[in-house]
Amino acid sequence: MNTAGYILITVGSIFFFIGGLGIFRMPDVFNRLQAGTKATTLGFMSLTIGVGLLNPTWLLKCIVIVVFIAFTNPISSSVLANAAYKRGVNPRQVKNDE
Repeated sequence: MNTAGYILITVGSIFFFIGGLGIFRMPDVFNRLQAGTKATTLGFMSLTIGVGLLNPTWLLKCIVIVVFIAFTNPISSSVLANAAYKRGVNPRQVKNDE
């Protein structure tokens, strides 16, 4: 049980790193939202379940938190993208190198 918990915490940390890198590297708001939301959702879920496995008394609470994040994180990123679009933020135009 401890090994699985530590593996999930490591996987979650890697997802957080990739999400941060994606936010830093993506060209516009919409791509940054997508990169940050997907990676951090998976990272948070892995990390929280890993903590729940390491401390079984917290497992039920961790599962409830994971379900809450699974519902709210995509909705919040959608609302942020909609607000940016209504505010007039345009996606970056990619140039063709042809």
